[in-house]
Amino acid sequence: MIQWQRSTFSSGSDGANCVEVAISEGELLLRESDDPARILPLTPTTLAALLQRTRDHRIRSS
Repeated sequence: MIQWQRSTFSSGSDGANCVEVAISEGELLLRESDDPARILPLTPTTLAALLQRTRDHRIRSS
């Protein structure tokens, strides 16, 4: 059974709309809580790049 983990930032009113992450058979998995059947497998390098791009976009949008 896959154990999905939510960010601590996903509590309260936004708890139903968050991104969840899990590890299964050495692979990272990513999904949105409102569409749990759609799962995106990622490598650690790809996830790190996604997070960096998200941070960069937030900084430029500020």
